[in-house]
This record gives sequence, structure tokens and C-alpha cells, in this order.
Amino acid sequence: MNRKLVFAITGASGAVYAKVLFDRLVMLSGQLADVGVVMSDNARDVWAYELGGHSYLNYPFRVYEKSDFFAPFASGSARYDTMVVCPCSMGTMSRIAHGFSDDLITRAADVMLKERRRLILVVRDAPYGLIQINNMKTITEAGGIICPASPSFYSRPANFEELAATIVDRVLDLAGFDIKTYRWNEHT
Repeated sequence: MNRKLVFAITGASGAVYAKVLFDRLVMLSGQLADVGVVMSDNARDVWAYELGGHSYLNYPFRVYEKSDFFAPFASGSARYDTMVVCPCSMGTMSRIAHGFSDDLITRAADVMLKERRRLILVVRDAPYGLIQINNMKTITEAGGIICPASPSFYSRPANFEELAATIVDRVLDLAGFDIKTYRWNEHT
């Protein structure tokens, strides 16, 4: 089944997660019908700071402005089946949890929840306070998935991108993609 995916990037530190997700999505193009990308202003700044430049423009996916409420995934009728926010800032998570749809990222997340479709938030902050934990609880109760950017080490990642891939591959599993990745205690 070809997926219609919304990929949102916020200004939380961890642009490497977004880059690795972009790279994986390119490799999974045969499983994708469409990918719509939306970035916050801070996401663009953090990408430039952490990764240098604006290489997010080099990927073959359409990037929508955060104020573009005419983007197809701003409505449930477009039938995008999955949204991944990676990395997801605590501020964005809070706005999603409280239904405050003030930009395309939060509107698309609101659409996913109301349509009972997959919403995966890759939260990238620590520690969590009670407000953040309650927001995660609210999103989970509404049908969203919280996937903290807490990488695993049992695959023995050799660099930052391989480390980030331990989370990105988990997100792709949660989104229903057929991927080849390290599986705990499976012999290949």
C-alpha cells in the first residue's frame, strides 16, 4: 500500500533525526504515494546550525509553508494516513495536545487525531516535567503515539546518523512501512 505521509520538522534540537528520516523516505519511495513536508522557522534555523546549510531543500518532497492552510493535509478529505513530527518540540506538542491549531503543523496534527489516523511525535527534550508528561498522556489518549528520541545502542551504531536511525527506523515501523533494520536478537 502506498502511504500518504505528512512530515513535520520543528525547532527542537536533533535535526539529524529529520535528515535521516528524509534519507529513509527517499529509499522507501516505492511505498509512498505522497510526502508533504512542513517546517517551522526554528526548524530551518536549527538545521542550519546543527547540520550546516539548507540541504532539506535537496529532497524530492514538496515543502509547504507553515502558514499554508491550503496544503492538502490541512483537511481530512485529502486522506493522508500518517503524520510524523520529527523532532517535535515541547511547544508544538503542547499546542497539539490542546487543539491549538495556529499553523500548518498543528492543524495537520489536529486533522490526524480527529480522523483517527496515525500521528507520531518524536519528542526531543529532557527532562520531562509534569506539564510535558500530561501533554503526552493527552495525545496518547487521543490516539497519537509518543516516540521519544531516545536512541538504542544494542545495534552498535558507529556514528550520529546510525544512532539517529535507531529511532527513525522505529518511527517507520510505527508508521507501517516495510523496512529492513536491526532487530533485537534476530540473526541475519
